[in-house]
Amino acid sequence: MVATSTMKSKNPECIAELLDRRLDQAQVDEELDYWDHGLIEPNLNEGVFEERTCQHLAKMFENSLSRAKTTKLHCTELLVPEKLTRRIARDVLRLSSGEPCGLRGCILYVNLEVENMCKKLDRIIYDSTVVPTFELTLVFKQDGSVWPSLRDFFLIGACFTPGFRHAVKLSPGFRLIKRKLYSSSAGTVIEEY
Repeated sequence: MVATSTMKSKNPECIAELLDRRLDQAQVDEELDYWDHGLIEPNLNEGVFEERTCQHLAKMFENSLSRAKTTKLHCTELLVPEKLTRRIARDVLRLSSGEPCGLRGCILYVNLEVENMCKKLDRIIYDSTVVPTFELTLVFKQDGSVWPSLRDFFLIGACFTPGFRHAVKLSPGFRLIKRKLYSSSAGTVIEEY
């Protein structure tokens, strides 16, 4: 077997063959996507794999918020509490652990609650080859306790178009809503943090 970027089958035998040929880890990583690493090292400590998945998921949330900053939120700065995306990633992993396809069967909707209304920010599909088995709706909350600074007040009229804010600050609280797609009798689970 030749390791190319067009490898069609990523079954455990193909992965084992790559490792048996003693390719260095960088070459193997080029051939495999993120989720295949669980097949490479079946004896990998589950906690280590979960931590990697959590880091990857937190990075996906950060990228989603970064894209939404100018396209959906119309602000120049988005202030996110420290470790918020990591906390959310852990809770998403916990909610997906009992699902038939795990995290790979998840569609995740990312929203921001502003003045009792939800603004859609993004939709994340983990694996488009897997039929989704559940939906998670993540609702960030805007921190309403902060007053805009006097500098921001003057900048709004001088530099930005109407409706463009200088900074949006997220609250450390969030809401996760889980809905199973494979069972009509399954209820909706709402968790508030």
